Amino acid sequence: MTGSAQPRQPEAGVRYDVFHTDCPARDVVDHVTSRWGVWVLISLRSNDLRFYELRESIQGISEKMLAQTLRALVQDGLVWREVEPATPPQVTYGLTEFGRDIGEPLTELFDRITQRLSPRNAG
Repeated sequence: MTGSAQPRQPEAGVRYDVFHTDCPARDVVDHVTSRWGVWVLISLRSNDLRFYELRESIQGISEKMLAQTLRALVQDGLVWREVEPATPPQVTYGLTEFGRDIGEPLTELFDRITQRLSPRNAG
């Protein structure tokens, strides 16, 4: 695994104030709950995927938005990135332990919504 950041750990007894604009945890929350962040985390919940596999699994996302979203999630320590030296380079993404921890309640939310969605609302 290369290119992954470690989640920022607060000092013992210190809590982040996510309502303050300078709070580093607020950036992570913004990235996770962004239009595409939640879909990336849900898509990676079962398997590590290459860039093109992720793009195909998330309908409607552009390459640019996927790259931006992945860059932010890697920087936040939620997703790891591995580049295989080939021509063209093959880039694989997966969830870090922190990403799996954050993605778990998102997956539960997704599952609850899809289980309770009435058939007339199903896509």
